[in-house]
Amino acid sequence: MKFSQMLYTRPELEATKAELTKLTEAFEQADSADKAVESYMAADKFLSKVHTMGTLAYIRHSIDTKDEFYEAEQEYFDEVAPLLEETVKRLELALINSPHRKALEQKFGNVMFKNIEIDLKTFNPSIIAELQQENKLCTEYDKLLASAQIEFDGKTLTLSQMTPYLENKDRNVRIAALDARSAWFKERADKLDELFDELVKLRVEIAKKLRFDNFVELGYYRMTRNCYDKDMVAKFREGVRKYIVPVAARLKQEQAERLDLPGLKMYDDALLFPEGNEDPFGTPEEIVEQGRKMYHELSPETAEFIDFMLENELFDVLSRTGKSGGGYCATIDEYKSPFIFANFNGTSGDIDVLTHEAGHALNSYLTRDKEPSGLRDCTYETAEVHSMSMEFFTWPWMDKFFKNADKYRYSHLAGALTFIPYGVMVDEFQHRVYENPGMTPRERNEVWKELEGIYRPWLDLSDTPFFEEGRRWQSQAHIFERPFYYIDYCLAQTIALSFWAQTQEDRAPAWEKYLKFMEFTGTETFTSSIDKCGLPDPFDPEALRGTADAAAKWLDNRK
Repeated sequence: MKFSQMLYTRPELEATKAELTKLTEAFEQADSADKAVESYMAADKFLSKVHTMGTLAYIRHSIDTKDEFYEAEQEYFDEVAPLLEETVKRLELALINSPHRKALEQKFGNVMFKNIEIDLKTFNPSIIAELQQENKLCTEYDKLLASAQIEFDGKTLTLSQMTPYLENKDRNVRIAALDARSAWFKERADKLDELFDELVKLRVEIAKKLRFDNFVELGYYRMTRNCYDKDMVAKFREGVRKYIVPVAARLKQEQAERLDLPGLKMYDDALLFPEGNEDPFGTPEEIVEQGRKMYHELSPETAEFIDFMLENELFDVLSRTGKSGGGYCATIDEYKSPFIFANFNGTSGDIDVLTHEAGHALNSYLTRDKEPSGLRDCTYETAEVHSMSMEFFTWPWMDKFFKNADKYRYSHLAGALTFIPYGVMVDEFQHRVYENPGMTPRERNEVWKELEGIYRPWLDLSDTPFFEEGRRWQSQAHIFERPFYYIDYCLAQTIALSFWAQTQEDRAPAWEKYLKFMEFTGTETFTSSIDKCGLPDPFDPEALRGTADAAAKWLDNRK
């Protein structure tokens, strides 16, 4: 079904709770394993319909944050979702305590049960009011960034539309663009500090009510960390500092030399080549059509997938006033449809969207018939393997989008390596913040500045007040809205780079391994999936060293 034809109906709270309670009671009273499976599937299908309405409201609000109807519906879900949670948790509790659990695990696998046990640790009716307030604050942050109207180059631009100017080959343009973008954030610095202060205090309060020592432990449970802990993540960060940062620093020094600069200021960071970065050619519509051709040639699975996406209006990629920033892939459960949301801005990032978000969407499409919904779910780092790996699997088709595809490939691979230190920095910043929630805004900024020196020592932050004050983190939506998410990108990037290395040897078996990795959605953890696919363990520093060396060797041969 086309996205425009998907019917939205608000699920009224009391009727939804009553129906779900009825279905849960039927599951609890099941006197055989077969009846337990049947009744649980019925309850899960009902919940999927409810989630579908929430997803439609979220997407349509993202598309136009000034649409009063969907703004009200998003506010409704911010308020109602926590109130429904107690009823949902009763179903989850009934499942894990079922006398038929052994038979259910044999049918569905044990990962779904493990994930539900983790999820149950994150809720208690006593935190409903706090969850409602957390939702409202996150929506307020998102609306604030979506409201940006920056006067520049004789135009009124959104934050996303400012991006091309930050890559302009004229340094004066880059400086002016960064100043204009930074000024917008600086004018709202107090508001951003206030929002984040409220979120930190609220999350700490929620953690205490749930009897956790701090929000870090709760944050890991919220992210469904089912196969690694904060000590393993700390080990990963250590490996990044030891093996990835030096390679990234060398690449950045080479970038400065190409630009004929003594070093890189913040306004130089995004420009890789003095003649300008390699931007895609063609209109957005032409880029999407080339994407269709690319996925038709890549594999039968991607050919079927891309036709489904385009024929059903499941892309919204044009940047507009009032549209939320960034990009994401959502799954509309009842219609078995992925949806890709993005903001094209004329840079190579548009192609990254076409590949990255398509990786998410492909997995959603390939697993759409799995039942119950828990078998369609994977943890976030696993999901990011799907997307980041697709970026590399599509390398042979980059000539469809760039006049100098090798230049793009160099930028893409170098960017993958230099991203990992930034992503790890975001993660360590969040650990520091939530381990020391009493920090003042100024102290948080000082922590960020310290981490910049550790993970991105090549950047000179002087002459850029917003960055020099250590406020870069305020423009990173994940820090406000999805605490502890960012490390997932870094872990996934190491696996994606392994897939890239394998494609350099033989693409066909690498692609089959990628599809096999997707097949484990909902039935294997992240670590067991990489083990069964023979992929390197990102928590092993020596594996990180091998990843960095392989990528650096390729880049050195194409300077």
